[in-house]
Amino acid sequence: MSKAKKWEIMHKLIDSKATVVEVITLLLENRGITTKKEQENFLYPRLEEVIPKNVGIDRKQLTKALARIKKAIEKKEQIVIFGDYDVDGITGSAILWETLYGLGATCVPYIPNRKGEGYGLSKIGISNLKEQVANVNLIITVDNGIVANDAVSFANEQGIDVIITDHHTVSEKLPDAYAIVHTTKLCGAGVAYLLSKEIKGFTDKITEDNHLELAALGTVADLVPLTGANRAIVTAGLKKLQETKRPGLLALFQIAKIAQDSIGVYEIGYIIGPRLNASGRIESAMDSLRLLCTLNKERAADLAAKLELVNRERQQLLKEAAEHAILGIREVGLGTKKILIVGHTSYEEGVIGLVAGKLVEAFYRPAIVLSLGKTVSKASVRSVSGFDIIAFLRMYKEHFVNVGGHPMAAGFTIETAKIEILQKRLEEKAETLLTEALLRRTLKIDCELSLTVLNKKLYEKMQQLAPFGMANPEPVFVSRDVTVSSFRIIGKERNHLRLVLQQDGTTFEAIAFGMGELADTLKSGDTIDIAYVLDENTWNGNTKLQLKMKDIVTRLN
Repeated sequence: MSKAKKWEIMHKLIDSKATVVEVITLLLENRGITTKKEQENFLYPRLEEVIPKNVGIDRKQLTKALARIKKAIEKKEQIVIFGDYDVDGITGSAILWETLYGLGATCVPYIPNRKGEGYGLSKIGISNLKEQVANVNLIITVDNGIVANDAVSFANEQGIDVIITDHHTVSEKLPDAYAIVHTTKLCGAGVAYLLSKEIKGFTDKITEDNHLELAALGTVADLVPLTGANRAIVTAGLKKLQETKRPGLLALFQIAKIAQDSIGVYEIGYIIGPRLNASGRIESAMDSLRLLCTLNKERAADLAAKLELVNRERQQLLKEAAEHAILGIREVGLGTKKILIVGHTSYEEGVIGLVAGKLVEAFYRPAIVLSLGKTVSKASVRSVSGFDIIAFLRMYKEHFVNVGGHPMAAGFTIETAKIEILQKRLEEKAETLLTEALLRRTLKIDCELSLTVLNKKLYEKMQQLAPFGMANPEPVFVSRDVTVSSFRIIGKERNHLRLVLQQDGTTFEAIAFGMGELADTLKSGDTIDIAYVLDENTWNGNTKLQLKMKDIVTRLN
């Protein structure tokens, strides 16, 4: 059996007598943390250092934004918080709305409808909110707006000032907004959180920080790097989540069967986040916003139950669309195409980003998935590591109605008639830009070591590197010449393996998710090389270390 992935080992073999301190030091060095000060800042992140200056927010723009907000509060002007329909936008909108409302502002939140208004601040969104909200004087965007040049100009024409708060990549020309509070070092909720703290400075009545938990939710769900300021927000925010009294979150935890005191990055990314995202994908994201902000327990329970049902619908839509897209690609054949572009009228706008992610997972190519309309179509895009997809798309900006996003994920609107020519040009350019090296899955490995180095003390020290996520992955190790003592297939679909492994007198149990097909070729007594993370497994009240497989390579005996 050959490697399914390229192993990129960052450090040579660690001696079997290596100490825990030596291993931890190596792990930190692999993450670019070399000096004692850097190590201290990483291991003990300080929330008090997460301030506008340290994340690159322009103080002049921030001061201008604060003065305009203060004026709006004092004069009882109508403020609209214009958010986004994902977790980042929802949590950021909740932060700013609660802050302003708590200071007596005349303020309402507005989340655009994905199907009718699309992403971000738009002319149609502004027109619609004006029909619903009388005498709008000030719009504050959350997690959007940095590329909304036309929409901001339209708002200005309507006599509405716009303050943009965003973290997305800027385009060539900034919108003509009243003020722009922007940094790419945080997520949208993180930017809103810092602005909120500055606004709270208007009064000495607000002392409790009840928004850190929301900032942490947005940060993890938006997949921004969990380093620097983001790491500080998530580290402190997870503790707040584990203690939160918000009725909406408590109801969500209950219906999702989450133990509140053990909530971590996984629970946010795979259980909480999808449920909060579901309403914006299928219906209106306002239900998720209401859930976060409600103080009524019965209302919270009703909203959580509604989101649970909507999330199940989202899962079914995703399953159908992903299976259709993957089958279509396999029927035609992947061939030499280096970028995948698929579309269909049946693909719901709310799941095309998830479908694009499934395509990347299946074929490891950048993927563009379109929800086709008669005249206009919407697309969501996901990339592979090392390929800046938003920069790639902006090379052909003349083809889009609008386009925006990050290096790894983007979205655009396009006239349906222009899709064919765009597809041809993107495929041609991808042939030259996407090298074979970029299109090969790479598993980054911290170091090679013997199983004898692994112990409870090392595991506990490694947890100081958490929370793990983007730019700070769980440490991955390689051990070679490991003997398979036994194995068995597990799981409802019989697609996982449970193994017992031995090396130099040391025995570990291991779990290999999604590797059930190896049972056809693996035999007890085989010698294998393994890539894995050190994990804990609790069963029937007993907790012990286990290896969570990332890759398995058999060796010739």
